[in-house]
Amino acid sequence: MIRTAEFVSPGHPDKICDRISDKILDYCIKLDPDARVAVETMGGHGSIYISGEVTLDTKKEIPILHLVEDVMVSKDYLNTTQVNIVQQSPEIARGVDIGGAGDQGIMVGYACDENDEYVPEEYRLARSLCRYIYEKFSYDGKTQITLDKYKKITHIVASFQNVSKEELEQLVVEWLDYKVDGITIHCNPAGDWSQGGFDADAGLTGRKLVVDNYGPRVPIGGGAYSGKDPSKVDRSAAYMARHIAVKELKKQGLRECWVYLSYAIGEKEPLQATCSDGHVNWDVSKKYPVYPNEIIDFLDLKKPIYYETSQWGAYG
Repeated sequence: MIRTAEFVSPGHPDKICDRISDKILDYCIKLDPDARVAVETMGGHGSIYISGEVTLDTKKEIPILHLVEDVMVSKDYLNTTQVNIVQQSPEIARGVDIGGAGDQGIMVGYACDENDEYVPEEYRLARSLCRYIYEKFSYDGKTQITLDKYKKITHIVASFQNVSKEELEQLVVEWLDYKVDGITIHCNPAGDWSQGGFDADAGLTGRKLVVDNYGPRVPIGGGAYSGKDPSKVDRSAAYMARHIAVKELKKQGLRECWVYLSYAIGEKEPLQATCSDGHVNWDVSKKYPVYPNEIIDFLDLKKPIYYETSQWGAYG
C-alpha cells in the first residue's frame, strides 16, 4: 500500500485563520473557563473578517485587534479587520446548559503502533519535516511524504516561501540525515516564491481538517476544531475518541484502532461509542467518560490550551 500525507506550516493562510480563532478562544477561556465560543476567521489580500458567537460571564471587552496582531506579527491588517461577534443562540444554549452536546455529529479517534506518536507514519514524517524547515524559515509552506509498502520514503515534496530550491534541498537532505538513496525530492517544483500567506491566497478557519487530524488514511467526522470551546463535541469528543483509541490500542495489543463517538444535539448520552480494530467492533460507552461534561472534566479542557494545537495538529 502506497501512502501519502501532507502538512502545512503555521504561516499557511488557512493555519493563520485557525491560529487567530484559537488565540481568541484561549483569551476568552482565560476570562471565563465556562465561555461559549465559536469563532470563524477568513483572511486574505489585505483584509481579515472575524465572525461567530461568544458568551462570557464578564463584561470585559475582548481585544480582538491585539489578538490578531499577536498572530500576524504585523499591524498592516488591523485597519481592515472586520469583527461581527454575537452571543450564542439561546436555542443552542438550552441544550448545552443541561450538559447536552452542542450539535449533532460523528467524531473519529485513531491510533496505530507505527511510531511513538501513535499516528500514521507518513503523517508523522510530513509534520516532522515541516517543523524542521519552519524552525529555520518561519514562512508559508507545505511538505508531503510518500511511503511504499515497506514504509520507506519514496518521494518528498517541499514548497516554502522565501527559501531557494537549493536551500530547501539542503534542509531536506539534513532532515533525512543524508540517507537519500532511492528518494525523489521535489523542492519548490513550481519555482522559488516570495509571495505567501494572505498576500498569495485566502485562508479560512477549519479548512485543513485532515492536517489537523491524522492525514488522509484515516476518516474524519468533518467538524473543525479551531475557535470552538470544549462544549462543542466536534472538538472535545474528538479528543476523547483519540484518548480511547490510544488506550485500547495498548490494552488490546492492536496494530490499529478506530473509535467512533456520535451525538444528537442537546442529548448527553452518545448514540454510538464503539471501537474497532478493522475486523471486530466493541462498545466502550461504559469504560470511558463519554458524556460531554464528563469529557471536559476528565481531559481538563477548560484551560487556554488550544492555540498550540492550531499550529501543529491535535495528535501525536
